[in-house]
Amino acid sequence: MEKIQMVDLTGQYNKIRSEIDAAISNVITSAAFINGPEVKAFGKNLETYLNVSHAITCGNGTDALQIALMSLNLKEGDEIITTPFTFIATAEAIALLGLKPVFADISPCCFNIDPAEIEKQITKKTKAILPVHLFGQCANMDAITDIADRHNLYVIEDAAQAMGSEYTFSDGLVKKACAMGHIGCTSFYPSKNLGCFGDGGAMLTSIPELAEKMQSIAQHGSAVKYYHERIGVNSRLDALQAAILNVKLKYLDRYNQSRVKAAGYYDKELEGIEQLTVPKRMKQSTHIFHAYTLKTTAQDRDPLCKFLKKRGIPTMIYYPVPLHLQKGYSKYGYKKGDFPVSEALTGSVLSLPMHTELSNEQLQYICNAVREYFKKA
Repeated sequence: MEKIQMVDLTGQYNKIRSEIDAAISNVITSAAFINGPEVKAFGKNLETYLNVSHAITCGNGTDALQIALMSLNLKEGDEIITTPFTFIATAEAIALLGLKPVFADISPCCFNIDPAEIEKQITKKTKAILPVHLFGQCANMDAITDIADRHNLYVIEDAAQAMGSEYTFSDGLVKKACAMGHIGCTSFYPSKNLGCFGDGGAMLTSIPELAEKMQSIAQHGSAVKYYHERIGVNSRLDALQAAILNVKLKYLDRYNQSRVKAAGYYDKELEGIEQLTVPKRMKQSTHIFHAYTLKTTAQDRDPLCKFLKKRGIPTMIYYPVPLHLQKGYSKYGYKKGDFPVSEALTGSVLSLPMHTELSNEQLQYICNAVREYFKKA
């Protein structure tokens, strides 16, 4: 059996090596390294895949969030409601602009922001809701868009972990993650479901005015070279990364299906263990398993991690500290106990290996080890 990895990017690359190498070679041969044809082609391909009018590529997922917020003409002190149970970049982009991250607790079943908790946090200063589609499953966008419409708020999706996930609205309309809010933001970090070989990101929208602003902001606030109509940043998707993404986008649905299959294997083998809760699926959203995250008892979580490590099985904890308790965000005045669901989950969640190259032999070995731990515990 091959060594088990949390994410196997080498195995994935080896299966499409010839296509990737040819794409990289074409960029090098053309020397069109910045904003070349590969970047433009990837933008168009992404628009088609997500059924949106405008894809604006950028340097990384954090930049995507920051540029999206910059395009909304917000002012210092304006409030953006988001989740405390996610990667720091979500709140970081808000704080960097002098805006205030306002947290709303999550649903205990599916890890995503709870719409009922969003309602409690709305004030006169609230300007936007920034839901995160965590671990590969969309947040409750029916409720979130309804709240946003009633309070005249923007919706910016952080879909960095959900590229390819679909959400079915109550009226039957189906949209992909990144295509439901005013702006969708994503990352192409290597371990993402659609990942490049370095950093990359994108903003997606079907609102022309926002697209024009974001395109300008990402290029030093310029639409025409050397003429700068607004303050911007320098954030570009590298042409080599765009070439890689153009290849991998063709395989994304297949990759996601492999993840779903692996998740189903885990479910079948682990759902009978009393001390574990396998990931719940919302009926409205597909789940494409950027991560396969279990809930276990707090007393079992760390010993189980150590037990699996001794057997050559890596694990990850997404996330050990909620955002409102991070030292760098103490100035916002949050304290322990403010968001009990998020705080409880940081002590009990555990993610098992999840990627496109997991074999049945590896999955069986992992599940056997988990069962062995609980028999001894």
